[in-house]
Parts: sequence; structure tokens; C-alpha cells
Amino acid sequence: MQLTLAQVARLFSVSENTVARWVRYENLPAVEVNSQYRFPRADLLEWAAIQQRSFSPEIFQEINGDHVSEVSLSESISRGGIAVRVEGADRFEVFRAAINDLPMPPEFDRETLLDLLMAREKAGGTAIGDGIAIPHPRYPVVLPGNVSVVRVCYLSNPLDYQVGDGKLVDTLFLMICPTVHEHLQLLARLASVLNSPDFRALLATRPDRTRLVSAVRAAEQAFVEQHQEATPQ
Repeated sequence: MQLTLAQVARLFSVSENTVARWVRYENLPAVEVNSQYRFPRADLLEWAAIQQRSFSPEIFQEINGDHVSEVSLSESISRGGIAVRVEGADRFEVFRAAINDLPMPPEFDRETLLDLLMAREKAGGTAIGDGIAIPHPRYPVVLPGNVSVVRVCYLSNPLDYQVGDGKLVDTLFLMICPTVHEHLQLLARLASVLNSPDFRALLATRPDRTRLVSAVRAAEQAFVEQHQEATPQ
């Protein structure tokens, strides 16, 4: 699921030279294929969230040239809910507490889910600043047949993800999706919402599910409408 230099430039509304400069000087993940850059979509979205770079909603609409149905971050959060005062001295204990009452297929073993989360966390959880982390953005937890759920976790004991701003992580977003495509779409929507300083400020107040879902829904709608206004008809 890789994008070309031209596609990335279009998504960020910048020149191809700017994208190349990001690769050289701002750690934009890329691989070289036949002397040309290719950009893994999940790595790109993770970088955009960390750097708080705005991008086009086009990234929601196609994956490898195939149109995919849209998913809603606000609805996924509504299903996954908010876990408040999540206890735990380390990531294992935090994840165990966070998924304790997470909506799951009745036949699915939560210990298996915990093992999946920890295995992917070892591959690279991502803190994006302001006390926020998105575990396993590049290594999705995929459960076929289940609907996408996003659980927001407010931690009682912040974790040290060793991020540049020096802030301990006190808010986690856990995503579980039926397909990699839906994971990428939700990751894109989450990255776009978290680009808003106002939304990050709201998140710092630990809003309840009603306030958070309402804010996410409004941010999703405003983002899409802004793009539609900028796109020639």
C-alpha cells in the first residue's frame, strides 16, 4: 500500500521537491524502488500525525487504486467507548485493563487480543505529543467479521513513551478493525482530527463519550466540507 512522490505531493498540497526535502530532513518514511521514492500509507499517516501536517481527504477514498467504503471515526469511538482511570504500571497492565470490557465477538479470547496488542507494541507504538499515543499504527490488529472499534483510554498513571516534548502519555487510542483498509481509513481520520490544536485541548480535559464523539463528528464533517469547497466541480 505505497504511494508515489506525486501522489503524496497532491495529498499534502505541496510540491514534489518539498516532499523530497521532508524525506531528507524531516524523517518522512520512504523506500526507494528503481531510484524512485515510494511511501507506505500507514507510515505516511503516522508521520503526518506526529508532525501535525494537514492532508487531503483523498487519502480516505482510494487504496491501491480501489475505491473503498468510508468508515466513521466518531461511530467507531461510540462503539469502542471511553475507558476512564485506566490503571496499570506498564503497557501490559494498561492494555489488559483497557480491553477488559471492550465490545468483542463472544468467541474471541481477550488474552489473544492482549497478546496481539503487545506483539505490535514491541514493533513500535507511537506517541504524537501532548500526552497522546496511537499504539500499533503501522501494525494493525485485524479481526475479520467484527466492526471497527476505537477505544479511547484515559490513564491513571501516565506512561513514558520517550517523546520529544517530554510529556508522559495519558491518553491512548486503541483501534481494532475487520480489514487493513478500514484500519488505514480510521488512522487517516484520527490523524486529521488530531491535527487540530482545539481538539487536542479538548482531549486534555478528558471529555466524556458524548462530548468526544460530538467533537470528532464535527471535525470529520468540517474536514470533508472544507475539501469539497476547495475542489473544482
